[in-house]
Amino acid sequence: MRRFWLLFAQTVTIALALCFVAAALRPDWVAGPRQRMRATTVGSEVPVLQATPSQPLGASYRNAAGRAMPAVVNILTSKSLGQNHPLLKDPFFKRFFGDRGPQEEQQSSLGSGVIVSPDGYILTNNHVIEAADEIEVVLADGRKAPARIVGTDPETDLAVIRIDIKSLPVIVLGNADEVRVGDVVLAIGNPFGVGQTVTMGIVSATGRNNLHINQFENFIQTDAAINFGNSGGALIDTNGNLLGINSAIYSQSGGSVGIGFAIPVTTAKSVMEAIIKNGSVVRGWIGIETQDITPELAESFGLEQQSGAIIAGVVRNGPADRAGMRPGDILLTVDGKKVGNTNDMLNLIAQLPPGGKATMKLMRKNHEASVNVTVGKRPPPEPD
Repeated sequence: MRRFWLLFAQTVTIALALCFVAAALRPDWVAGPRQRMRATTVGSEVPVLQATPSQPLGASYRNAAGRAMPAVVNILTSKSLGQNHPLLKDPFFKRFFGDRGPQEEQQSSLGSGVIVSPDGYILTNNHVIEAADEIEVVLADGRKAPARIVGTDPETDLAVIRIDIKSLPVIVLGNADEVRVGDVVLAIGNPFGVGQTVTMGIVSATGRNNLHINQFENFIQTDAAINFGNSGGALIDTNGNLLGINSAIYSQSGGSVGIGFAIPVTTAKSVMEAIIKNGSVVRGWIGIETQDITPELAESFGLEQQSGAIIAGVVRNGPADRAGMRPGDILLTVDGKKVGNTNDMLNLIAQLPPGGKATMKLMRKNHEASVNVTVGKRPPPEPD
């Protein structure tokens, strides 16, 4: 037995020695399938080792990016400076540009957009194309085309534009309702005009609101880098499906600090459908101002529940006023759907068709009551 173990030990030692020599002299012999190398030369004289073609690594997202990138476009907008712009009165400016008409002096800005239909419809942010005199779209393959505005929705910061080009690449819409914190996402856009760029991160939060960015908020938060020029670009999943439209960042410097916000594709799709069908988004309105119920307010008002929205103000002769709603009432349900806070209230009422009737349950002096409200049409936001 001792001789057997001695023979076995010698065999193992010799085998290990041969493997060590082979690894030192011909590393390609012992490399894994993804690390195979072949001998080649540089300029026919200098020998080097060249990796052989391999499959993408498990952590690569090249396939997802490859599916989505062709459908993400660069948007160039221009706006006339106007006759009263101070540059037009500057002697130094006139020396180089002369007394050309105000329509010739232009300011250009950069943004991104996503092709969502082979008919040429493109989703982007309202602030990208707002007040633009001319819009030009540059595709990933280099083609260019002028675009026209189909419609805008400032309250969600979304806009739909359209180009007339054949054989357009189209992105696949994903399901934002299935997004969970920790999911890997990619942001695609044209930051700072350097060219199409892909960044990676995870979903940091869902349903973000009360950020005072838009009137209607339900953001997907991500730490994927979103910078100037990414607005209107795509946030995609690891299959290349569209999850959201990149819209805003939180930053004190103007650059990405890992807090970016995208409008979910479910919101973008419903807004786009309304714009294409009606030219604008029509929402319900009853003419109330509300406030969230906080523990402090619940205690001061002697309230038992901490859900719902306190009606702080009622527009005179508005739908709520005519239905008998009063300041101090607590709105509990809208057409049978529970109101958890002011954001819930705003979204539930906005979904009501103007002209129809809706039953709303109230709490007034610790007694429940129901009112029937004839829903009005939400007025457009006042310009800044």
